[in-house]
Amino acid sequence: MRNQPALWPSADWHLSRFKPDVPVLYFAPDVLAATAKRFLDGFDGLVTYAVKANDHAVVLDNLAGAGITCFDVASPLEMKKARAAARHAVLHYHNPVRSVDEIAVAMGFGIASWSVDCPRELAKLADVPRDGTEIAVRLRLPVPGAAYDFGEKFGADPDRAVALLRQAQEMGFVTSLTFHPGTQCRDPQAWAIYIHEAADVARRAGVTLSRLNVGGGFAAHRNGNAPDLEAIFDRIAIETQRAFGDSAPKLVCEPGRAMVAEAFTLALRVKAERGEAVYLNDGIYGALTEMRDIGMTDRIAVMRAEDGKVEGALLPRIVFGPTCDSLDRLPDAVSLPSNIAEGDFVTIKGMGAYSRAISTGFNGYGRQEIVTVAAL
Repeated sequence: MRNQPALWPSADWHLSRFKPDVPVLYFAPDVLAATAKRFLDGFDGLVTYAVKANDHAVVLDNLAGAGITCFDVASPLEMKKARAAARHAVLHYHNPVRSVDEIAVAMGFGIASWSVDCPRELAKLADVPRDGTEIAVRLRLPVPGAAYDFGEKFGADPDRAVALLRQAQEMGFVTSLTFHPGTQCRDPQAWAIYIHEAADVARRAGVTLSRLNVGGGFAAHRNGNAPDLEAIFDRIAIETQRAFGDSAPKLVCEPGRAMVAEAFTLALRVKAERGEAVYLNDGIYGALTEMRDIGMTDRIAVMRAEDGKVEGALLPRIVFGPTCDSLDRLPDAVSLPSNIAEGDFVTIKGMGAYSRAISTGFNGYGRQEIVTVAAL
């Protein structure tokens, strides 16, 4: 076994020297730390990390080291992983659908905040110790601007949110509201609409909110120019003050994708090139799953280990993954150099979120090696 140092100079350096024949996720800890700092410095409130985006130990450990003290968890296993990275981490259990057994396990972790979106889920929490424990009622609205709408699965309409807030307060919980504008949301107006509706819900309920959790949804850089996160941070602060005035609640956010995506670059090897088709060593059952669901990124380059970047004229190619399933292909053609060849590497930037986390391992593929580098 080769004795590798923990840190290589760059992704390109590692590719050219070792020519890995398996999918590799190159991880740059400094990029992750810089993104965490961007949220901690720019967002006017508590920054939590949504563990679902990438629950690998290197991510959680580095986020804890960068100053993230609170984690949004959706399952007992995520609770365990977050506490392994930070023993005293504050945990928000904001998956609003839980079994009674999951609730019992979660109580042992001392959950600080639970979200609910219906009376039955709130009733399940009757035995949760109060002691300042927060119930965050999850609000949903038909607000456009995201790649897909989380409100189709979770959330209470405003009238139900009013009733849930009142009931949670009567039960002795600290009361808050939470929402999620939807994944890959770049439009600050989506947050503005939710914030003003949240203020109206709180007024109708006669409840002074302890906190307002403005969710995740912050977009990662997938296409075109990078999203302006600071514009969203500023708009959230302005609209919260405008909507709530002197009774403005403390703010919380729970980025997942935007926190971790930029810290990883995915490198895949071309297994075969057949006319219009290119076969890669990972596909939709692995790190490219989201390309099927929310579209392809344009942050793609092709590298040849001996010669560096491949820069032929771009042609649309059908891209297949490595499994025996004919469905293992990207739904849209991908522009790749005309001179791409077997053995070349396709690198995709911004792949830290929902790549490794939702890889299946089907047919013996879809497991990526993580290699730590100084630069991407």
